[in-house]
Amino acid sequence: MTENQLALIRDAKTFVTVLFTDKLNKNIRFHTLEHTEEVVAACERMADYYHIPDEEQTALLIAAWFHDTGYTGGQAKDHETLSAQLATDFLATQNVSPETSGKVISCINATRMPQTPTNSLEKIICDADLFHLGTDAFRDKTNLLRKELKNFGDEEITKNDWWKKNIEFLQAHKYFTTYGQETLQPIKEVHIKTLIEELSDLDDKTKKKKKSKNTDDIIVEALQIEDDDKKKKKEKSNQSERGIATVFRIMAQNQNNLSQMADSKANILISVNAIILSIVISQLITKLDSNPNLLIPFFALVIVCVSTIVFSILATRPNVNHGTFTQEDIHNKKTNLLFFGNFYKMNLPDYDWAMGEMLNDKDYLYSSIVKDTYFLGVVLAKKYSLLRIAYNIFMFGLILVILAFALAYALPHPMEIYKPG
Repeated sequence: MTENQLALIRDAKTFVTVLFTDKLNKNIRFHTLEHTEEVVAACERMADYYHIPDEEQTALLIAAWFHDTGYTGGQAKDHETLSAQLATDFLATQNVSPETSGKVISCINATRMPQTPTNSLEKIICDADLFHLGTDAFRDKTNLLRKELKNFGDEEITKNDWWKKNIEFLQAHKYFTTYGQETLQPIKEVHIKTLIEELSDLDDKTKKKKKSKNTDDIIVEALQIEDDDKKKKKEKSNQSERGIATVFRIMAQNQNNLSQMADSKANILISVNAIILSIVISQLITKLDSNPNLLIPFFALVIVCVSTIVFSILATRPNVNHGTFTQEDIHNKKTNLLFFGNFYKMNLPDYDWAMGEMLNDKDYLYSSIVKDTYFLGVVLAKKYSLLRIAYNIFMFGLILVILAFALAYALPHPMEIYKPG
């Protein structure tokens, strides 16, 4: 994939991750970010299996990230419509072609039950959405779905009825891709056979439980419900903090990736120009006496290569602060302890005390993270600015040098005059 396509997929991942973290109802247990990540992974696996072109694979993966985002709207019914709208709004900000946007939306709509895929991309995402039916994770996933229907959809289903519905669904379902038919279908058939065998035993157990249920059982269930309510309240109070932590983590990952890309580009420029210098000097230095026309393009090339190397080195050259702080700095919340340049000269007890102060003060901690993110961005901007200068020097300088060499060879060579001794 191109760098732009990878960046688009990363942006989609970031958008969906933040959306699920901040907006998804905690009663939704199956259609979560984890399920979305599993669908994306399944799409990647099948796209590689079928050698899907990069442009179509990009549309497929974006659709996989967005296909269940409609659940963040607060209802399961017709969630695909909201998912498609969220994807449309996101793609509008990314300057994506109408053709790619259309493929994304059609893939999302194809996952609507009953699934109705019309092309290879839609078949892949449909099979990826129900990938778990043909894996060992089927039992765990279907139990999560049952809890979701109970807590979010207000649909109380007995275990007996739930397994009956699962058997009916598994028997009616079919995989659309040959990958699903050959790899997943055999495991799904095993699940069907196992469920049918267990269903009769489950009927007997359910009847016995209904007869033997007494007051103690009712009290235990009531206590369990009360405990669940407390857990839900605690999860709700922590939701905001998790969202903030997710945003900071994603920002840090993105900045780190961009910094690594800048360093890699600078290293490439340094290596390429060093090779050019060594070749040019070794090959042309002996020809300058016999062909003075080569002097100007030769020195021009040397200047271009050296200038490019210098700016590439400046882009990667580290900058370290004084490395000390005082107790007053910590009390006034002036020192960012998340950056090593602010503490590397301090002794361990002082640093340990300062970190304890920061971790006990939520405002100080968040302020330090914000400052660290900001200054990392400043450094990153400087890196890319210097790197841009290096690339411009290399690109335009190389063009001028090539023209100079062409002109030098086009001009008549000076003739060496023979003087008899």
